[in-house]
Amino acid sequence: MNEDRVQGKWKQMKGALKSRWGKLTDDDLDVIEGQKDQLVGKVQERYGIAKDEAQKQVDEWNRVNRDAEMREAEAERQRKAS
Repeated sequence: MNEDRVQGKWKQMKGALKSRWGKLTDDDLDVIEGQKDQLVGKVQERYGIAKDEAQKQVDEWNRVNRDAEMREAEAERQRKAS
């Protein structure tokens, strides 16, 4: 997901982020505001993991969410075509 889309959907994503990384606080998420590098840093800090592991987790989370968005968009196109 590109940076503009992340920032545009940030409020919606905050709940999903807290579900995945429960140690992130509301204040953390307010500071992050859709910035991937900030998210990686906060995950690293809160969970005491290496930067490359935090990056891997965030990338995987992004991939799963991007795939879900693509499936939803395709389903919407199919509904409109019917």
